[in-house]
Amino acid sequence: MKATGGSDEEKRAAGESAAEAVEDGMVVGLGTGSTAAHAIRAIGRAVDSGLDVRGVPTSFQSRELAREVGIPLASLDAVDGVDLAIDGADQFSGPHLVKGGGAAHAREKIVDAAADRLVVVADPSKAADRLDHPIPLEVLPDARTTATAAVRALGGAPALRRAERKDGPVVTDNGNLVLDCEFGGVARPAELAADLAAIPGAVEHGLFVGMADEVHVGREDGVDVRRF
Repeated sequence: MKATGGSDEEKRAAGESAAEAVEDGMVVGLGTGSTAAHAIRAIGRAVDSGLDVRGVPTSFQSRELAREVGIPLASLDAVDGVDLAIDGADQFSGPHLVKGGGAAHAREKIVDAAADRLVVVADPSKAADRLDHPIPLEVLPDARTTATAAVRALGGAPALRRAERKDGPVVTDNGNLVLDCEFGGVARPAELAADLAAIPGAVEHGLFVGMADEVHVGREDGVDVRRF
């Protein structure tokens, strides 16, 4: 999982703090990213000590890590609901998030929205007074050109995400492409989210508006828990 931003100690503190919210019998959404990975490992240790939970992974990476640490897994359509989801963020401002740095935001949003409670894990570098991180937009391959034009018409600057270790673009777990869309400061996240969702061929965008119930911000000396 790609590690960005704060120190590993900060990320571990946030992930382990969020994992403490997991209780026996819960169905838990398992998010994607380097900070969420610490939560998954902590849940795995608790399972090894007797905790009875089922995890719903949000990506190939989170599924593989959960298997590695021994968390029993289930698909979203095989459970009655999700009690708690623990997920990372590329940026947060209050309960609003930008996600999708790992190109898993479509599946993350499905699981996170299904959860009774969403706990976000982050390091201090992810906090912002106003969201200004580029917003990932997953699009069908055939919609790349038209979606690019639509984002520009909304005042954004879209860039096709390129793979780091191979030629060509990043391809999501769903077989689609990702446009990273720069909008500068986002004054009205809900309006931009609606506009992006309305683009033909758009599968999902990385704005998670008002979705976080808590954000656990790991620090070198502890964890700052923010509730909304």
